[in-house]
Amino acid sequence: MYTVKEVAQKINLTEHTIRFYTDKGLVPNIQRDKYNTRLFDEASLNWLIRVKYLKDCGMSIKDIKHFVDLYLEGDSSILTRYEIILKYKEIAQEQLEEAARRVKFMEKKVKHYLEIINQDISDDTTPR
Repeated sequence: MYTVKEVAQKINLTEHTIRFYTDKGLVPNIQRDKYNTRLFDEASLNWLIRVKYLKDCGMSIKDIKHFVDLYLEGDSSILTRYEIILKYKEIAQEQLEEAARRVKFMEKKVKHYLEIINQDISDDTTPR
């Protein structure tokens, strides 16, 4: 079992965000100890990771809650969940392609500035 603090470090979310997600019902069957402290097992940890990924793809909290509710309905909602995941997979693919374009841009800039720096060094005839 993990505490909020341990989970935050493990999956790179803030403690505040984890509490917010659990309060919104995005992590089914959250457990608590006798002091009412949230405790996370592997299943709840995996739910937080799912929520994080869906949020990173642009899904709203309301839509994530709907997805969780569909999951809790069971097999009758598999087709709907599949369609939702397929839509956000396409969004994630677009984000990946955009990230690749940003990296390519940055690589060009690094090369450009390195050429300028190297040219300045070779042009510098002043003794040091």
